[in-house]
Amino acid sequence: MEKYFDAFSNAFMGTLQWTWKSILFEVPWYTNYFWGLIAISLIVWMLEIAFPWRKDQSIFRKDFWLDAFYMFFNFFIFAIVISGVYKMLAVLFSDMGITAKSLALVDISAWPMWLQLLSFFIVLDFVQWFTHILLHKYRVLWNFHKVHHSVKEMGFAAHLRYHWMENVLYKPLKVFGVMILGGFEPEQAYIVHFIAISIGHLNHANIKLTWGPLKYVFNNPVMHLYHHAYVLPEGSYGVNFGISLSLWDYIFKTNYIPEDSGTIRLGFPGDADFPKDFVHQNLYGFSKPHKKG
Repeated sequence: MEKYFDAFSNAFMGTLQWTWKSILFEVPWYTNYFWGLIAISLIVWMLEIAFPWRKDQSIFRKDFWLDAFYMFFNFFIFAIVISGVYKMLAVLFSDMGITAKSLALVDISAWPMWLQLLSFFIVLDFVQWFTHILLHKYRVLWNFHKVHHSVKEMGFAAHLRYHWMENVLYKPLKVFGVMILGGFEPEQAYIVHFIAISIGHLNHANIKLTWGPLKYVFNNPVMHLYHHAYVLPEGSYGVNFGISLSLWDYIFKTNYIPEDSGTIRLGFPGDADFPKDFVHQNLYGFSKPHKKG
């Protein structure tokens, strides 16, 4: 039992120290996720200010500061707390004889680095697309995902407004995706991280951007706005589930963009009664079962 406690403690303190060193610029700039997130956020926010899609939307839109808090909570505070738990699970799996290559379908370690990174990006994005569908399809998961869909005015920081339980679901499935690739995670994976954050911020930004012909490959603000639409196509539990890539929605026919005015109502039926503060939003999914809505 002691080794599990040590694993938890070492991971927790290691993540805490790395985050603090990041704040102090004591880690390589290309792996500095703290200031990298701030830099990406400022760039996309400046684009929102310079080229607003919904021109009547305030620069400091509704819940701007709440979403900003969610950004740092989910990416740093919660990451520090949960890191020890993940390390304990890793030790447990190791004791059970389950290694990073136990589920490997293909070994990509001999591939060129650019192809490894591309494969890593595509596989993880598909895993997240599939997980995202589960969040909408099943009531118990939807009640946690409602936090993200409680956004009433879209902006870059809405990207990371989500319940911490989503991390608990996403992380194991993403690890599973990595294990399929021979369990190999390139040292240059930070490139994928920053690309995904940039695309996610842009998808939620108050910017009218479609990528032209590349809209069938990359997710975009026009497409993702309809994912947050209050009114969905009849009989649907959601549309446009893509995270970074839109191609999964086009392949599996979950794409939906009826128009591009950007003026649609956001949210979900019953959101008027949804909690408005961080604490109660994060308690909501743990209360008694709610009706799907």
